[in-house]
Amino acid sequence: MPMRAMVLSQPSTALQLQSVPIPQPGAAQVQVRVLACGVCRTDLHVVDGELTQPKLPLIPGHQIVGTITALGAGVERWKMGQVVGIPWLSGSCGGCRYCRGGHENLCDDARYTGYQIDGGFAEYTVAHQDYCFAIPAGYSAEQAAPLLCAGLIGYRAYRMALETLPPADGVLGLYGFGAAAHLLIQVARHDGHRVFALTRAGDIDAQQFALQLGAEWAGDATQVLPDQLDAAIIFAPAGELVPTALRALRKGGRVVCAGIHMSDIPQFSYDLLWGERSICSVANLTRRDGEEFLPLAASIPIHTHITTYALEQANRALDDLRAGRFTGAAVVIP
Repeated sequence: MPMRAMVLSQPSTALQLQSVPIPQPGAAQVQVRVLACGVCRTDLHVVDGELTQPKLPLIPGHQIVGTITALGAGVERWKMGQVVGIPWLSGSCGGCRYCRGGHENLCDDARYTGYQIDGGFAEYTVAHQDYCFAIPAGYSAEQAAPLLCAGLIGYRAYRMALETLPPADGVLGLYGFGAAAHLLIQVARHDGHRVFALTRAGDIDAQQFALQLGAEWAGDATQVLPDQLDAAIIFAPAGELVPTALRALRKGGRVVCAGIHMSDIPQFSYDLLWGERSICSVANLTRRDGEEFLPLAASIPIHTHITTYALEQANRALDDLRAGRFTGAAVVIP
């Protein structure tokens, strides 16, 4: 039987609504009827050709929530009818030094949903049973979807930032206030930290949104901040923000680059880094991140702010994300 799917045939072209065969689960895989799929900036990087190794043709989308409709041979973790989440990381080799050391996100043979295997801009998808997550009670499918990448990447970046944040009342700067930042600020405020939100110049809607979610200050990255930062997380894919964040950082602080793709970082003088400041990147996510973050999200609880789109409106969702036409996260509902 066929299903509807939004398909990328070539980079830098619009997705096309097509009728394609419903994928069948292989060994250790589950088939999932997609209830919701979050729209991520990584999807933009794939569609725009900035991530250069996609499977083509490709069904994008990697923040998937759905109901299990078929079980492949050997599936023991899940039952028919369960609601699961499918994230960006869809598999790793399990045997390399990174996988053995708990860093499967760095595996050279890792595979990614909506990039090397078909994702969730469709009515059905399949996933390996070991790379699915249970969805916490109390979340609808569309509310849970952004937790699976925006939430997980934000959480992984936050854990790195915590190494230079005081136990409480630390000052955290969030550069780019989109899907990930609007979830992470809720974690940081729950932990008692002060948050400054930095947006594109003139993005008053995002700044007001940040203040509503508990930011102490919100403005654009060119402005002088009211206090030095203990840590900064850069979600915007703009390399020029790295020296900007370093200038705002107190000695011993850390800048965490949380995007999978970033424009070139301009040259900067060593004095910006001196004083034991540091820069690090976040690469993908691990299953441990999901096992820790999803229960935490429910316990706080984190509220996701979403704009929904029908499946055939996926191109519009991507365009709106690119132009910053909504606050919070976008979700496609097949």
